[in-house]
Amino acid sequence: MDNIYLLMVVALAVLAIADLVVGVSNDAVNFLNSAIGSKAVSFRTIMIVASVGIAAGAIFSSGLMEVARKGIFNPGEFYFDEIMIIFMAVMITDILLLDFFNTLGMPTSTTVSIVFNLLGAAVCVALIKIGADQGLSFADLGNYINTKKAGEIISGILLSVVIAFSVGAIVQFITRLLLSYNFEKKAKWVGALFGGIALTALLYFIFMKGIKGTNYAKAIVDVVYSGGAEGLLSWANEYLGTGYESVKELAKAQKDFYKIDADAGTMKLTLRGFLETNVLQIVAVGFVVWSALSYVLVNFFKVNIYKLIIIVGTFGLALAFSGNDLVNFIGVPIAGWQSYEAWVASGTPAAEFSMDVLAKKSETPVLLLFLAGGIMVLTLWLSKKARYVADTEINLSREGEAKERFKPNFLSRGVVRGTILISQGLTAITPKPAKEFIEKQFTKPVIDLPKDKTYQMPAFDMVRAAVNLVVAGILISIATSMKLPLSTTYVTFMVAMGTSLADRAWGTESAVYRVAGVLNVIAGWFMTAISAFIAAGAVAFLINLGGPAMIAVLLLVAILLLARNTISYRKRVKAEKAEDSLKSSESSSIQGVIEESADNIKSFVNRGNKIYSNAVDSLVKYDLPALKKGKKGIAKLDAEVEDLRDNIFYFIKNLDESSVGASNFYINILGYLQDMSQSLEYITKASHKHVNNNHKKLRFNQIKDLKEIEEQLNELFGQIKKAFSDREFERIDSIIDEKQELFNKVNQKIDKQVARTRTEESSPKNTTLYFGLLLETKDLITATMNLLTTYRDHQ
Repeated sequence: MDNIYLLMVVALAVLAIADLVVGVSNDAVNFLNSAIGSKAVSFRTIMIVASVGIAAGAIFSSGLMEVARKGIFNPGEFYFDEIMIIFMAVMITDILLLDFFNTLGMPTSTTVSIVFNLLGAAVCVALIKIGADQGLSFADLGNYINTKKAGEIISGILLSVVIAFSVGAIVQFITRLLLSYNFEKKAKWVGALFGGIALTALLYFIFMKGIKGTNYAKAIVDVVYSGGAEGLLSWANEYLGTGYESVKELAKAQKDFYKIDADAGTMKLTLRGFLETNVLQIVAVGFVVWSALSYVLVNFFKVNIYKLIIIVGTFGLALAFSGNDLVNFIGVPIAGWQSYEAWVASGTPAAEFSMDVLAKKSETPVLLLFLAGGIMVLTLWLSKKARYVADTEINLSREGEAKERFKPNFLSRGVVRGTILISQGLTAITPKPAKEFIEKQFTKPVIDLPKDKTYQMPAFDMVRAAVNLVVAGILISIATSMKLPLSTTYVTFMVAMGTSLADRAWGTESAVYRVAGVLNVIAGWFMTAISAFIAAGAVAFLINLGGPAMIAVLLLVAILLLARNTISYRKRVKAEKAEDSLKSSESSSIQGVIEESADNIKSFVNRGNKIYSNAVDSLVKYDLPALKKGKKGIAKLDAEVEDLRDNIFYFIKNLDESSVGASNFYINILGYLQDMSQSLEYITKASHKHVNNNHKKLRFNQIKDLKEIEEQLNELFGQIKKAFSDREFERIDSIIDEKQELFNKVNQKIDKQVARTRTEESSPKNTTLYFGLLLETKDLITATMNLLTTYRDHQ
């Protein structure tokens, strides 16, 4: 039986590797987005800088594993067998939860995930212990759980969301007022001053958040007292203005700031203590030094100071993420391993060995940290899900128009309307000279490009990227110095959203979508906490109930779910690449528009044919899953047509003067594609509704008639696809001539159904569905022929 605990430790180690992979895939959004979105440097350079930061942070993580050992629960209240149940439940749940968010492409907090997993599992095991002991009640739960810590985490979430968003918006507004969008044309000293402020803040953040508290940060930077053991206590009380009664009390209270040796009588200031007790001096000296260095780099070496800030900021956030958040991935497995070692050395039965050992401070072997850092770096380079998560934040903060991922809701509409009213009120009371100055500073430069040249604009400029990194770094540093709990994910995301709002990236065309996206992400954060708590508690209960067999089952389920999510994600990405997606016209001439439209018509007809056939075949077979799939297919096709229509403004703007007539052709083509899409949507939804409501199956004669029409329509669509694929447009006339034959066949089927309804039909629902399908098929044919006629007339 004892071997089961060794196997559990091995399982925890394997789960730690998986957790590192899914965790990095989600948290990479924190330090990659500003650099990627601004295109300040190449993607390869960004990845190299982030990799170095992650590797360095992992090595500096040794002293940061305490949250998994005693931060959430009181380990002395649990026995070894109970602790192992908690740790197994936490790791299984954490991996599945983070992978779920990665698959959705939603950034969430690995800190909140691990904390509430620990809380949920510990509460479950504690309740089981209380239930088994008649002398205990629910009120005794506080003896097992550190409820104060959980409350701090929740308050930290709320505070970090509001403060990060507000500060990001204010700082970006002021920065843009001072620098404008023409920041690269400002005087050299302006860039140097901005560089001095930014680099000072970032480097202080790197020391404060990145390596404070680690073994390497315990280096002594200043000798405070070395007068012998006899006078140490009285000197310390006088120096610090405190009233400690013993050297032990002094050492415990000041352990984060001073290294105290009672026997030798020395009290030395640590690096963290130096950073936190000399903030103003460090910042002042740093500002002067870095401003001067920035001026030299800008003036003499022609260095783009904004790029340098972005590189340093990316390194700093990667360092802080790895150095501090590594506990979220390997803290629990290491605590499990150390618990196992202590239990084996004790020789005590697992159900009797108290886990007081976890309350003691522990160090993590550097080799383990090095291996963990290596896995994190490899994941950063290889994980496609990391880039999918990063796309969410970049698109929400993007300048101008983008393909919106989120649908507006009543909350986002209300927030936008309220903001517009407030903005109008502020505008009304702002003096005219001030309004003119603000408008001038926020006017975006026009980039003139030759008509034959394309250029992919960055999501935002380097000023906003720099502000994102600097503000996030400052806020995290302040919270760290004040010992306030927060999530780096929440801070970096909300700062990016605040700077986007202040920078007018959310215009009236996109605001409701962007606000809806932000609200969705925030709701996901709270869902993380709730889901983690409930799921970890449930898993812990199952493990306690089923023992080793249940652990094996849960591990198998976790493996299957991870594999399923990975396969599903890869299939989706592969399908998106292989699919005939509709593309916006980028040509500026009428001939180019006609050529590009041919590709869209071919793609639409190909996909529309599949959707129609799927609807008819699935209706005949009464196949509800296939009809659900068809609904998703037509929804995606309809969304692509809508995107093309939304792009008409930019299409017309891009046309040559001699090709303005192409706009009428393009608008008509899109109109007919939309008509075809609406007919296909009705056919698919009506079929799905009929089957989903368990109405009677179609009669044999109805099925036979529908299949005949489907076969003829398939042949028609096949001819259209071939004509547009091979560019054999002379065949369009013969295809159009076949229209009347198909029309006549549909009308015949309608007449036959009328006759059947009068004599033998007994199902009103079948009759309604059948007539609806035939009429929409006629509309589909009409729209298709109108499209072909329009295309032929412009040849």
